[in-house]
Amino acid sequence: MDNMWSPWRSQYIETFKDANPSSEATCFICDAISNQSEDLERHVVARRKHVIVLMNKYPYNNGHLLIAPLHHISKFEELNQDEMLQVMQTINDSIKVMDITIKPHGFNIGVNIGRSSGAGLPGHIHFHVVPRWNGDTNFMSVLSDVKVISQSMAQTQELLTNEFNKI
Repeated sequence: MDNMWSPWRSQYIETFKDANPSSEATCFICDAISNQSEDLERHVVARRKHVIVLMNKYPYNNGHLLIAPLHHISKFEELNQDEMLQVMQTINDSIKVMDITIKPHGFNIGVNIGRSSGAGLPGHIHFHVVPRWNGDTNFMSVLSDVKVISQSMAQTQELLTNEFNKI
């Protein structure tokens, strides 16, 4: 791979240093947290003492989950110990739930901190658990910019919610 140096880009990049990710007008995670009666519409599959679990509305794959603390923070270091522990426990539980219900062959687990890292909602930190199957990438995404998802969100939500309720 060749590098192309463009030091003049630093001036452009530095114009974003004062952006406040917590100042977004709306936060779909906070909306889900505060509207428990709308769990079905907001794709919530589990609520815990310190975190919420909801399905990604624009999933990479069927069953793509978001795990977030209940308070609106944007930085990893702002998580307290209880939240950090429960996030990790909930990621582990998510894997167990998906292994039972939708049986993926593997998982991608991660967090995007800040818009430049790919965070679509940089103001509220959230962790992704993405189930993966052998062969889940194919020509559709390469040729047509289309992702085929083989199960409806409603059906997946019901399966995951029922299994989370058993834990």
